[in-house]
Amino acid sequence: MIRYELRGWTLPLVLGGLLLAAGAGAQTAPQPPKASKHAKAPKEAAETPPKPVLEPKAIDLLKAASSRLAAARSMSFTAVISYENPSLFGPPLVYTTKSEVLLQRPDKLRVITSGDGPASEFYYDGKTMTALSPAENLVAIADAPPTIDAALKAAFDSAAIYFPFTDVMVADPYGDIAGTLQTAFYIGQSHVVAGTTTDMVAYATDDVFVQLWIGAEDKLPRRSRAVYHNDPAQLRHQMDLSDWQLDVDVPADSFTCAKAATAKHIKFARPDQIPPGLGPPPEAKPKAKGKPKAKGKPSKTQ
Repeated sequence: MIRYELRGWTLPLVLGGLLLAAGAGAQTAPQPPKASKHAKAPKEAAETPPKPVLEPKAIDLLKAASSRLAAARSMSFTAVISYENPSLFGPPLVYTTKSEVLLQRPDKLRVITSGDGPASEFYYDGKTMTALSPAENLVAIADAPPTIDAALKAAFDSAAIYFPFTDVMVADPYGDIAGTLQTAFYIGQSHVVAGTTTDMVAYATDDVFVQLWIGAEDKLPRRSRAVYHNDPAQLRHQMDLSDWQLDVDVPADSFTCAKAATAKHIKFARPDQIPPGLGPPPEAKPKAKGKPKAKGKPSKTQ
């Protein structure tokens, strides 16, 4: 996953919002009643965490969605991802990306992403994977393993490329979470999300807590909200999935990048591994000011 920041316009908006909220609160907030000197503080009830449960209805819905996705020989969908990033003032800011996804099992994938940051394109044709940055006209091409699942892992291992919708593209979505599934329960139905009726399910694995909206009729995932257990800020990630088309006819040239021929080639590398020449120049050391040294006997290091 590529992280980025938008500077220059976010801070004034956040500061203005906080000042307005503070002013409104000062005018309308009622004063709390004064506590009696003789009043005793109520004893806090000991909170016991709920026991993990795996409700059969929730498991059935997760398996049904997984089976529907796994059975499709090809699919296309649109993913709009909104994720929170901390701000200097405390409350998180929200950034959004949009990805147009096309895949053909078992070894073809294309992801075109735009949003609140640099655009990117990813192509996988069963033999090679290609990552393109259109604005910078940079492209990286590398050999890839023969399946979508293995190619997604190779892209992450070699260049930290990660797609939040990976769970709906793998060969066995339920199988990928079954081994670490701790909790799953049914919430109810929604008639608002995605303009259709959805069944709401929540589940938790070793890493993440997810609320998932699944189409009641077509069993396709429509929305998910995730919070990662190891995130101290408990930032939320939301993904809306739409424009689903399953078993579509895919043109043979859909998974090749025509722009790669004219782009500057670079190697796949993780963000923490900066290629020589692409890092910041070394800082020039300031010249020492003061009286010139007196001429005399040279030192042993001269």
